[in-house]
Amino acid sequence: MHVTSSPVIWYAARASGVAAYVVLSLVVSVGLALGGKAQSRRWPRFSVEDIHRFGGLLVGSLIGVHVLTIAADSFLPFSLTQLLVPFTSSYRPLWTGLGIAAAELLVALAITNHYRKRLPYRFWRKAHYVNFAVWALASLHGLMSGTDRGAAWLAILYGVSVASVLMLLLWRFGGQGVRSRVVAIVGALTVVGLPLLILGPLRHSPPAWNAAHVDENLTGSVVRNGTETRQIVSFVGQAGRPQKLLVRADLLVSPQRLESTSLQLEYLPSGDVCRGRVTSVGGTSFQGTCRLPNGAKRTIEASWQTNEEGTGVVGEIRLRA
Repeated sequence: MHVTSSPVIWYAARASGVAAYVVLSLVVSVGLALGGKAQSRRWPRFSVEDIHRFGGLLVGSLIGVHVLTIAADSFLPFSLTQLLVPFTSSYRPLWTGLGIAAAELLVALAITNHYRKRLPYRFWRKAHYVNFAVWALASLHGLMSGTDRGAAWLAILYGVSVASVLMLLLWRFGGQGVRSRVVAIVGALTVVGLPLLILGPLRHSPPAWNAAHVDENLTGSVVRNGTETRQIVSFVGQAGRPQKLLVRADLLVSPQRLESTSLQLEYLPSGDVCRGRVTSVGGTSFQGTCRLPNGAKRTIEASWQTNEEGTGVVGEIRLRA
């Protein structure tokens, strides 16, 4: 699927994923508190149960937005198979696959909850424990495949979320001897240690944003229209690293000189377009300059040759500030 390169879609995909994980952690925490018979005068049990159910619906809605926006965005294009079948994605297949598995397990849990009154209570209760697997898979998915996982604020959020769930797990299923010291120690170590681990050994650099330096393979096509005295030559191509670039150069040429040019370089996922002109042309190459909306200048060098099939061109592109 490849619908749009709008930065709004890309932001929505990232925000919905983070929001889904936060709400999922809250739902699991509330479920553990209910299972442990936690009580509060301000929050009657029936109201907490309603919050728990509503939270589950909200998680499903946010995951739906996350999947749909990823499907629509062109920055990391996924096919329908890659969105539905775990571990088939070309982008971090293991960690992306864990997220897909978590979403599909959540769908299965939603079905069991819908038919709760028709199912044996013991079966429903055991199936409900799959929530912990969903949360664990979602945690690994976000930690290892999220594009924002190197941000300090998100590392702290993961630390607090994981610490909260682990502490409640120990409180819910541990014996009386671990409900104070061990719970406190595990919580403190997790809330401090996990962010340090994310920002240290597991640190991930976010994707480049309007990269100033690019040396990458280029694929595309060249189209010529016109007569021997005057031709319009259009080059359209793209490169994939350190971020996706779409390049288009249109030239009006005559045997004596280059009469007019137009050069556009679009960055994804930002959607910013660097506009300028071609400054020199070779038989299978060109050089040009352009400027981004913020005034930043880019110098472009591109060269190519016809591919083996004869259906397009392959080459290299260099980009400098």
